[in-house]
Amino acid sequence: MISAHKHELHFSHRNQWLRAAVLGANDGIVSTASLVLGVAAADPDPGHIMLAGVAALVAGALSMAAGEYVSVSSQADTEQADLKRERQELTDNHEFELNELTHIYINRGLDEPLARQVATQLTAHDALGAHARDELGLSELHTARPLQAALASALTFAIGAALPLVLVVLAPPALFDVVVAGGSLVTLAMLGALAAKAGGAALWQGTLRVTLWGAVAMAATMGIGALFGTTLA
Repeated sequence: MISAHKHELHFSHRNQWLRAAVLGANDGIVSTASLVLGVAAADPDPGHIMLAGVAALVAGALSMAAGEYVSVSSQADTEQADLKRERQELTDNHEFELNELTHIYINRGLDEPLARQVATQLTAHDALGAHARDELGLSELHTARPLQAALASALTFAIGAALPLVLVVLAPPALFDVVVAGGSLVTLAMLGALAAKAGGAALWQGTLRVTLWGAVAMAATMGIGALFGTTLA
């Protein structure tokens, strides 16, 4: 008899929360830092800069939550529609569905008698679960969770956006751009490295990716702010 053992944790098991967390924190840092730098380039008034930053934090967190919820809800609706149809097909045409499952296992390398035996036993145990997993590619780990994704995105965005605001408060006026941009880029690099480590990817790849695009976003926004600030002054 095979003894029970502890479930092995794979990097892919973290995909759901890792994607939402990294996306939220990255967007929070990049969008808020870029916005305050752009506003500062156009109008260096500290009150205006902080107001813009706080507005970016609140609006961004709510936007991330709403967008993630709608997106993942659409995915969940599609999954439920597929499961409903599969449930009906199992009721209406049981033998066809059993043959379909058998051919799936044959295509994965089992010989026909063994594939039929596996399909029969899994169908007897949990027919819908077997088809959801092996025909539709759905499992508990990959099932869409709209509320979880929305909350994770909103929270991580707010945490990420708070960092540039702290830097805005601490930065001396003469070094405002250097402190806000530099501090934000360092944090982005750390976030990229952390995400890469959690996902099992190369550290340099994750670090370079988020840092590079963060720098591009900040530089572009500062340039636009300076341009419009000069034009509208």
